[in-house]
Amino acid sequence: MRARRLVAVATVAVGLVALTGCRTEPGVAAYIGDHRVTEDQVTSILDELRDGLSASPATAGQADALLPGRDQVVATLVLRDVCRELSADKGYQPQGQVSAAQVAQQTGMPADAVYPQRVAEFSTCMSGVPAGEQVAPTQAELAAVIAAGRSTGDIPANVTDEEAATQLDGDQLRSALATRKVLADAIGGYDVSVNPRYRPLLFPLLSFKGGPAVSVPLGEAGSAVTEISTPEPESTEPGSAEPSASVAP
Repeated sequence: MRARRLVAVATVAVGLVALTGCRTEPGVAAYIGDHRVTEDQVTSILDELRDGLSASPATAGQADALLPGRDQVVATLVLRDVCRELSADKGYQPQGQVSAAQVAQQTGMPADAVYPQRVAEFSTCMSGVPAGEQVAPTQAELAAVIAAGRSTGDIPANVTDEEAATQLDGDQLRSALATRKVLADAIGGYDVSVNPRYRPLLFPLLSFKGGPAVSVPLGEAGSAVTEISTPEPESTEPGSAEPSASVAP
């Protein structure tokens, strides 16, 4: 029995922590340079989503379960701005288009709400950011991913660590690590700081079907690989270890 496949998210998991000497202002969730993401913005986005989900017969009974966390909303807004700044500075152009309707179809959220639109904008922006050369995971990173897979039951007990490492260490993981580095460098250059209530702030990268697989809280010593889960599409080839792509909520 093989370890279940990792699932790629269209975006990247990035840990955001406040910079040394960070700015603090009541009601501000995060800063990107001089731009502020306010707590009122986050609340408004979540209230709109809750109202839309509650009004739809298909989602009325699970509105709270489908809502993203406040930290997810803050991370989406921050990384959307970071990606836009990076793309403007480097002249990057989107190579693909993700629509709010696609995000809504995957997540069950109303397509006309602000949050799916912001997720789509970020995913579209990221399609134009080159990841550069793939980055090989260290032994410690692979061990952390394997441990996460075992904790969620996605790596069965009869699969050895060596077998799991062989299955998991592929193009998808290495490309995600490369993209993470690009965004981490960008975040360091655009003066991002985050309200202490959200630290460390994480954004999805790779996941097992049952739970966390990969992400790094930046700026903290001894950071380990963590992540947020997304649904895994059905495999057309039972023996395949190649991950599939999806849009991040």
